[in-house]
Amino acid sequence: MSTWNYTNKPYFILMGLTDSKEIQLVLSVLFLLIYLVTVLGNIGMMLIIHLDAQLHTPMYFFLTHLSFLDLSYSTVITPKTLANLLTSTKNISFMGCFTQMYFFVLLAATECFLLSSMAYDRYVAICNPLHYSVVMSNRFCSALLTGSYVFGALDSTVNMLCMGTLDFCNSNIIHDFFCDTSPLIALSCSNTHDIEFIIFTFAGSTLLLSLITISASYVSILSTISKINSTSGKQRAFSTCASHILAVTIFYGTMIFTHLKSNKSFSLGKDEVASVFYTIVIPMLNPLIYSLRNKEVKCAVVRIIKKRERTLDK
Repeated sequence: MSTWNYTNKPYFILMGLTDSKEIQLVLSVLFLLIYLVTVLGNIGMMLIIHLDAQLHTPMYFFLTHLSFLDLSYSTVITPKTLANLLTSTKNISFMGCFTQMYFFVLLAATECFLLSSMAYDRYVAICNPLHYSVVMSNRFCSALLTGSYVFGALDSTVNMLCMGTLDFCNSNIIHDFFCDTSPLIALSCSNTHDIEFIIFTFAGSTLLLSLITISASYVSILSTISKINSTSGKQRAFSTCASHILAVTIFYGTMIFTHLKSNKSFSLGKDEVASVFYTIVIPMLNPLIYSLRNKEVKCAVVRIIKKRERTLDK
């Protein structure tokens, strides 16, 4: 990797979010609490779906893997961020930095395609309910999941290969709290025009392809819902996809704001706030969105508790 040949220090320095010790302490406590809620929420969601047979459906199959992805990419970012906030050592090795970036892009890109798979699942459930069990078979759901990981890995691998050609001969200080593509490109003394174009093309294609799938699914869903005569029927149909719409809006909103612009235009402040939101906050929000707004999950929790109580009584 040519980056190692053009710097006199074998590591990067993550400057983090602030230099103030007081603010760092507040942020460390806040991020720790958010991370604990993220871990408990996503593991809890996966356990609930696993333990309740009534949730063994395509929708919750995808939701299990969404929780896994949220837990994973939060774990890729948050522990290192906490370590930097709580200690004076803010170094991260080249290998550690590029590894963090690779897995983050892999997991984030995979989540894009997984969210589009979930949208397609809702489309089939609402627009073609009689064929739902045939179309959304276990084999097809597994194929959608595998495809999500394959496309995510492709996006991440291309991103890594492009970043590996850059030289960092001026500075090793990253003005961010984790190793993301934009602040790293901003450090490069190479001509990054072609690299930015390739990365932008792949990242844009990932977002565009998944957004087109989601948009087309929900246009069809809304068209079908509008044809339902009863108000209660419309509300019931819409409630099955309301949580997904909210999760998609939050995730894609911050992702597009952060990445679909020139990497050289990376700026402190608003970019870091957006990055904190989709790397640390969103993984915590998704299990809350899908549990607090989902009657099936609430009922599943009640069933599991009652089953547990009956087991203890025996």
